[in-house]
Amino acid sequence: MVPESINGEKQIPYKGVGKHRPEGRKYAPPIATCADYPESGDKRVASLKEALVKSGLKDGMTISTHHHFRNGDLIANQIFDIASELGVKDLRWFPSASFPCHEPMIKHLESGVINRIEGSMNGALGRFASEGNMKGVGVLRSHGGRYQAVQDGEVHIDIAVIAAPAADAFGNANGVHGDAACGLLGFALADSQFADRVIVATDNIVPFPCIPWQIHGNYVDYTVEVDKIGIPEKIISGTTRITKSPDRLRIAELTAEFCDQAGIIQDGFSFQSGAGGTSLAVGEFFANKLRERKIKARFVRAGSNKYLVKMLEEGLTDYILDGQTFDLEGVRSMRDYPNHVNTSPFTSYNYHGKGNFASMLDVVILGATEVDVNFNANVVTHSDGYLLHGIGGWQNCLFGKTVVLPLPLFRDRIPVIVDEVTTITGPGELIDVIITERGIAINPKRTDLIEKLKASDLPIVSIEDLKAEADKICGIPKKPEFTDKVIAVIKWVDGTVIDSVREVKK
Repeated sequence: MVPESINGEKQIPYKGVGKHRPEGRKYAPPIATCADYPESGDKRVASLKEALVKSGLKDGMTISTHHHFRNGDLIANQIFDIASELGVKDLRWFPSASFPCHEPMIKHLESGVINRIEGSMNGALGRFASEGNMKGVGVLRSHGGRYQAVQDGEVHIDIAVIAAPAADAFGNANGVHGDAACGLLGFALADSQFADRVIVATDNIVPFPCIPWQIHGNYVDYTVEVDKIGIPEKIISGTTRITKSPDRLRIAELTAEFCDQAGIIQDGFSFQSGAGGTSLAVGEFFANKLRERKIKARFVRAGSNKYLVKMLEEGLTDYILDGQTFDLEGVRSMRDYPNHVNTSPFTSYNYHGKGNFASMLDVVILGATEVDVNFNANVVTHSDGYLLHGIGGWQNCLFGKTVVLPLPLFRDRIPVIVDEVTTITGPGELIDVIITERGIAINPKRTDLIEKLKASDLPIVSIEDLKAEADKICGIPKKPEFTDKVIAVIKWVDGTVIDSVREVKK
């Protein structure tokens, strides 16, 4: 049940995997002329406020930011403080993700400076929206879906503000140098290419040229030098660690063993896994198997971290194709090694492109908040119905050749496997295997995997059996209650609407 119109704009309901075909041509920003820019190449202005004013900030505009600084971001809040000071209202904030540091946005949502957020909402922002307090309807997209929406003209960015750890006066910028180095700036690529006006804010102006230029100055209107763009300790976590939980370690070991027995781990294979404790453990078990057999992966798609960097340095993989750097070792590696490559949602995830990297992965390791007996999965709301976090690259990765979800059978005495997920984020036909500490369920559609593992000593059961065991241990919790008010929608990778999030009853 999804609305056909959101925020006054007509929508296309989900049609099924691979069923929607886009029409027309890509959106294009206004043509610029060098006659309007300094011949010296120096595009600096005195302040972020001046840059916003020169960019024509006014009511109803769409303002975009990126999240490579995660919970250490210091720029996004400043933008809307300036908008409030100028009396600007009804803005759409279009972040690639939001974090707890963005809780001050609530006052701007309450005052009407911000109409709605089209990006992840978690913590205080998620609660604010889930309780029906946001004026407009939120829109949640995957990383690739965000690029698709901008490229296709579904979202027109009026002003993009790109915070960069290093930049020159011309606007060339990267994320590998400077005190706030975050690795790469791929989540801001679409913003730089398609926004009407582009502002680069940095606390590290370097002489021209800023190399490597992950953001090209030819897209940039203004550069601004500020005191500080982010808090390094909160930008990059130096404490990414493999889980020590016996249950989670068992899940990780079962995952690696399953992939091995299924014939996935072989010379030249590729994989993607996240930076959570269980995912890191899966990657380490993979690395051990590669060492034992003296073989290597061709590439690893990443959020990079010290464990993947170790694999690269040890020769266990030829390449890291990095979409987001999760620790300081990842930043160092990207800066020092040409085989540690910065990527973007355009190359990795954009569904409206001529192919992308995601479908080339042999195995993808993902998480979820809930999975139902039809293998549909939820990553945006929790069992209480509140918005929990964004989609990230999760939907895009579902197109990997084998998609595995290593999950605990229950969290805080709440079953993870349910009859129906609270919110469908990804369709079950794309999810192949659920691995828990108490058993492994293979999607009946994957007859090839079932055949390969029929003589296995692994604990393979049906997903119904897993659900029954979780219910026996935990009982069946009461479902959350919702009003009829839609507070956010979930976009599928092709721009269609796959589900709605409704207001939680107080």
